[in-house]
Amino acid sequence: MTTETGSGARRSAESEVPAGTISAHLVAEALEGAHRLRLDTGPVLRSAGIDPVGLTRPGARVDAETYARLWRGLTRLLDDEFFAMNRRRMKRGSFGFMCATAREAPDLGAAIRIMTRFMMLVFDDIDLRLLRHGAHAQLVMRGRRPTGGAPLPPPRAFADFTIWLMLHGAACWLVGRRIPIRWIDVRARVPAYTDDYRRLFCNDLRFGQPDSRLVFDAELLDLPIDRSRRSLTRFLKQAPGNILVRYRNADAWLVRVRHHLRGLHPDDWPDIDSLATAFGISTATLHRRLAAEGQSYRAIKDALRLDIAIDVLRDPTASVADAAAAAGFADPSSFHRAFRKWTGQSPGRYRAEGG
Repeated sequence: MTTETGSGARRSAESEVPAGTISAHLVAEALEGAHRLRLDTGPVLRSAGIDPVGLTRPGARVDAETYARLWRGLTRLLDDEFFAMNRRRMKRGSFGFMCATAREAPDLGAAIRIMTRFMMLVFDDIDLRLLRHGAHAQLVMRGRRPTGGAPLPPPRAFADFTIWLMLHGAACWLVGRRIPIRWIDVRARVPAYTDDYRRLFCNDLRFGQPDSRLVFDAELLDLPIDRSRRSLTRFLKQAPGNILVRYRNADAWLVRVRHHLRGLHPDDWPDIDSLATAFGISTATLHRRLAAEGQSYRAIKDALRLDIAIDVLRDPTASVADAAAAAGFADPSSFHRAFRKWTGQSPGRYRAEGG
């Protein structure tokens, strides 16, 4: 297990976060269902090589393979590949069956439709669709209250991201390449920790939205699928560690740009021409490399402003005006509008609800 020194250190030295590691925040999220069911998670943690005391240290992280062992151990304990986050279990072997079925599809679009139908058979309280809007393909997820069923629980970011991890990871394997994500909308309010979600998926995450959606380039839907049974067996044997690392962003241009900006106050952030010069490449090349990862310079800056603002809002001695200034907003009203756009809430309400 590795540790960082805290949120301030993350802002100034993102490169100190080891590639291929997972925050202890996500370990706690994975354990929540078992704890709610009052199950003993000690043996699972020991088997995964995780020290429970170490998880409480500021900035604690585990490597991806350790997290994968925890994932496998929890699915055995719960007989649920969705960590008891739904009233219906996703029984062990469900993910493998989904991948085996999708492997028979001719192209990525058909495979994704198979996987979404499968997910709706497993969970009867979500509606999951693949939509095509111009140049973008959108996986859209909505809550659906079954006839005579109990009211839906509040949306949970970790639950949505777990579904996206499975679907996106399987899709990347099916076509043998990483599928760049343009943006992700999330129904839940912004959680206490978002860095790993940005590393695992994309920088442009929008919380507090009416629906959850994962957006990528529609042209990728036509990519052919040609995966053998042997390839499937190998993929499932390595899961979920492979989908946590192989098709992820850990060493991407996103990380390089974020690291460069974290050492500066937002007022001092360079324009993209100056940033490209600092990297020794042309502006067009930087635009192209970020776009290939589903990123943009503006989205990266917005995400960092949000991170900074949230850090300040969690300090009870700081004001909303302090958060606005720290995030580089000269006008508090502009900060309020931007924060509501990013999180679906005003800064004051976010703080009142416990941030």
